[in-house]
Amino acid sequence: MARYIGPKSKIARKFGEPIYGPDKYLDRKNFPPGQHGLNKKRNKSSEYGTQLAEKQKVKYTYGVLERQFANLFAKAQRSKGITGVVLLQLLESRLDNVVYRLGIAPTRAAARQLVLHKHIVVDGEVVNIPSYLVKAGQLVGVREKSKSLEVITDSLAGTNHSKYPWIEWDNAAMAGKFLNVPERSDIPEHIEEQLIVELYSK
Repeated sequence: MARYIGPKSKIARKFGEPIYGPDKYLDRKNFPPGQHGLNKKRNKSSEYGTQLAEKQKVKYTYGVLERQFANLFAKAQRSKGITGVVLLQLLESRLDNVVYRLGIAPTRAAARQLVLHKHIVVDGEVVNIPSYLVKAGQLVGVREKSKSLEVITDSLAGTNHSKYPWIEWDNAAMAGKFLNVPERSDIPEHIEEQLIVELYSK
């Protein structure tokens, strides 16, 4: 599956949730897209269909491909702790997601672009790999040459930096510290990770 670059509202309507952020169109049409969207909403999905939809929702939310997702799940299975929770913690530790959570970019897709275009540094070194897993204690910030970029300054202007307890923002340095891996209760996304574990255990 290639990375989705089509209409965001269409995907949000498919899952019935604003997975890309506030969506006025979804508020008006909270049913699946297409000619028979309203009928689809009434149809009951199978157990497998529900589990698959949850996995797809997480992939769209965090912007990861099938192979990347499978690799992260395998890593979560090998790790100590509850597999589903560890999976979400790994997704939250991705560099593009941390950049988004810090408010440096307005969306995860925009954060991915900033990382790819070498605007982001980790502990002072440029890292251009969106899937890079940030470790506790590392500093993620904006490269000196990129601090005046309009997309970054505009995004930071409207950010509440006390929103996530696992990161700490330094406005003067335009950098944030990844304090620790977030607890499941602190991750705001509405995800039923156990459905994904059940899907992979079939």
